[in-house]
Amino acid sequence: MERNGQLAYAVILQDQYIDELETELDRLCLEFLVRQQPAGAHLRFVYTAIKLNSDLERIGDYAESIARQALLVSRLEIHPPYEKFTELANLALHMFHDTVQAFLNHDADLAKRTMAIEERANGLRNEINAELMQLERAGKLPVEALTPLMTIARRFERVTDQAKNICEEVLYMLTGEFVRHPGTEAFRLLFVDSSNAGLSQMAEAISNSLGAARFVFSSAGIVPQAMDAQTVQFLAGKGVDISRQTAKSLDQVPNLGHYQIVVALSPEGQKAFPPPPTKTVCLTW
Repeated sequence: MERNGQLAYAVILQDQYIDELETELDRLCLEFLVRQQPAGAHLRFVYTAIKLNSDLERIGDYAESIARQALLVSRLEIHPPYEKFTELANLALHMFHDTVQAFLNHDADLAKRTMAIEERANGLRNEINAELMQLERAGKLPVEALTPLMTIARRFERVTDQAKNICEEVLYMLTGEFVRHPGTEAFRLLFVDSSNAGLSQMAEAISNSLGAARFVFSSAGIVPQAMDAQTVQFLAGKGVDISRQTAKSLDQVPNLGHYQIVVALSPEGQKAFPPPPTKTVCLTW
C-alpha cells in the first residue's frame, strides 16, 4: 500500500524464521507421538497440530510472495484502486486470527463461523481480477502490472483457504468427524436449461431411471416455468413418471456447491457455470 521496499524485504527475510519454527514444531510433535503414544483426543490434537503447522508455514510463504510481488508493483508508476485489495487483506487477516483462536481455545463455534467467511474472499478476488482486466483493456494499467497484482489478490484469497482448512482440522480435533470435502460420497451432476420445464427435466428423469449407484442427478432452470405437458406425456410413454415434478431454480437445488458436473442444455444454462477458478466440470450439450 505504501510502496515500502524496505518493509517488503523485511517480510521476505522473516520467512526463514517461520521455516525454522515449522521444523521445531514438527520435531516436538513427533517426539510427543513416540514418547507418549497418544490415543483418542490426544492423538487428534497432535495430528491437528502437525496439519496446522504445515498450513501456517504455507501462509508465511504467501506473505513472502505478496512482498515480492509488491516490489515489482512499486517499480511501476501505477496507482491502481486498492479498496478491494484492502478489504480482501483485512478479511484474510481476520479469518486467520479467528482460526488460530479457535484452535487455541478449542472453540468449535468460532471455527464454524470463520469457515463461512471464505466464500466472500473468493468473490472479492474475482471482482479484483475483473476490475484489473477492465483497467488494462482501457489502457489505464500496463499489462506487466496484471500478473503481480492478480497474484497478490490470489495469495490473500489463499490465506482464507488455508484458514478454512485449519478450521476443518480444529473441528476434527474437537469432534472426531471429518468435515473436509463434503458431498464426495456421490457424484453429483446438474442439468440446466432456460426454464426447467422440458429438456432438463427429461435429462434428469432418464438419468435417474438408469439406477446408477453413487450418482445424484438434478435439474434446474434459469427462470423456472410450468412443466411442459408434452414432456410429461412423452416420458410416461417410456415408463418414466415425472407428473409430480415441479420446475425449480438454481437457488432451490440442495447443496449446489457440491455438484462436480454442470451441464448446460441451452445458452442461458451457462449462467449456472461457477466463475473460474473452479473444480466443477462445466459442459455445454
